[in-house]
This record gives sequence, C-alpha cells and structure tokens, in this order.
Amino acid sequence: MFKDYYKILEISQNATDEEIKKAFREQAIKWHPDRNQGIDTTLRMQEINEAYLILKDKEARTRYDIEYNKFKQHQARQQKNTTENEKAKSESQHKHQEEKQSNRQYEYSDFKVEDDLLEKWMANAKRQSVELAKQTIRDFKGVTKAAANGCVNGIVQLVIWVVVINLIVLLFRTCSN
Repeated sequence: MFKDYYKILEISQNATDEEIKKAFREQAIKWHPDRNQGIDTTLRMQEINEAYLILKDKEARTRYDIEYNKFKQHQARQQKNTTENEKAKSESQHKHQEEKQSNRQYEYSDFKVEDDLLEKWMANAKRQSVELAKQTIRDFKGVTKAAANGCVNGIVQLVIWVVVINLIVLLFRTCSN
C-alpha cells in the first residue's frame, strides 16, 4: 500500500525542509487529542508522524520522491485508460470507498512500492509513529492524572486550612468569653 505523505501533511512535493517541519507542527496541533475531544485522533497522529519521519530524512525523501513520481505516473495512466463508462463506474466505487475510509484518501492499495529499502523504512516509520502515538497518549493520561491529583491535594489542603482557621477562631471566641 502506498501512502501520499505530501497529502497527509498538506504540502507540495517541492516543499522545503522548513515547510515540511512547519506542516508537521500544524497537522500535529490540528489533530492533537486536546483539540479533538470525543474523536479518536490516534490513527491520524500516527500517519502525520509517519509522513514526517520519512520526509524529514534526506535519503528517505529522495527514495520516496522516486516512488512518488512513479505513483503519479501510475495514476495518470489509470485515468487515461479509463473509458467514460468505466470512469462513471469508478467514480461511484471511489465515492463508496471514500465513505468507507472517511478521511483516508491518501492511501492507495493499487500501487506497490518497488524500492525494498524504502518499503522497510516506511514500515519502520509506521512502527515508530505507532509508538510515538502510544507515548503521547500515555503522557496525556499522566498529565491528566497528575493534574487531578494536584486538584485533590489542593482541595484537601484547603479543607484542612478552613478547619484549622475555624478552630483558631473558635478558640479565640471561647477565650474572649
């Protein structure tokens, strides 16, 4: 399966390293769980990390670009070979497939990466991105737990101070009488 990493990061193929980094940050912020409560953003964050891991590495990006150009040629040949009737049928199937995949219109199962080393790097980037997403979730849960514990500790301390102050006030009142 081929993934269009440029489409995932919403950049062009001729993007600079700085533009790739900026696009990664923007997508990571856009799809962060804090900004998308109630939506499982884990898969999207994994794909953003995977795309960044490949495109930020010079050699991996060079190899990816060679495959990407082959992929674009493959797409162009497919479109050219499709007759009008087949095109209508294909569009119908494509719409159905899009509905099934929702926001995943950057995965293409009809194109196989020919560069074995790149394919291994892409698989490794996928594994790393899964681990990064899991770590982010663990960190998020840890921060949430620490914040909750901090709130509970703060409330307990507040209650203790209120009790102590009330006892002191009560002592002064009894001593004054």
